[in-house]
Amino acid sequence: MWELTALLLLVPSSGQAATLEKPILSLHPPWTTIFKGERVTLRCDGYHPLLLELRPISTLWYLGHLLLPSHKKSIEVQTPGVYRCQTRGAPVSDPIHLSVSNDWLILQVPYAAVFEGEPLVMRCRGWYDKVVYKLHYYHDGQPVRYFHSSANYTVPQARASDSGRYQCSGTMRIPVESAPMFSAKVAVTVQEARHAAAVRLLQVQSRRAPLRLGRRVHSPRARGRGAGIALVRGCYHHSQRPETQPLAAASGAGFSPGRGVHHRPGPTGRGFGAR
Repeated sequence: MWELTALLLLVPSSGQAATLEKPILSLHPPWTTIFKGERVTLRCDGYHPLLLELRPISTLWYLGHLLLPSHKKSIEVQTPGVYRCQTRGAPVSDPIHLSVSNDWLILQVPYAAVFEGEPLVMRCRGWYDKVVYKLHYYHDGQPVRYFHSSANYTVPQARASDSGRYQCSGTMRIPVESAPMFSAKVAVTVQEARHAAAVRLLQVQSRRAPLRLGRRVHSPRARGRGAGIALVRGCYHHSQRPETQPLAAASGAGFSPGRGVHHRPGPTGRGFGAR
């Protein structure tokens, strides 16, 4: 007879813990470059089809090699570096690279992958949202769009040929109109659409693993490999205990540590007119 503590883990009979899906790390607003002194929000969304637990699932946050003190689902950050998150029993998320600039002008591109057929949106921002005039966007050094003043550049349906290095230039009134200033170049990669379809298919298939309480079951695809379900943290009265295996926590090794941000009174900027 089983006495359950409400925690289920899928464990193959070989003794190796099953791998759960990576949590999804997102950035709000969705731009990977910000000005010094600004803050953005990182959110970690985990998927736990095999975990049934009464208490909240805590989140681990990594900045490079460093383990951050917060265990909340979302955090506010302003330090540049490589961020990842992890929920209990799951692998570490894919990284988000956050850049912090002290230039007069920055080109902001989305953190998420852009696939063929999807819109590609970028924006050229002046220091703390000063209006940018005579705004040019460049793709691999060639001008692709001109605006009289601040506006986003949008490719309605991106193609692989839209990949490359983008840059913007413009003038600002500080207080008189400046010479043209240029942002740093930013690399953008448009991925093939079939990659997105393959990822979605794998995600759907991974959610179809059968679950039954207190019994070993086999999905048709797992038959012959001995994959089953074991109850962990369960107390029972029987002559033999089921095989269990704790999930190994992935380490943050291999990340580059970020550096703290020190606010400056104004941007150093790039040399006017230098690209």
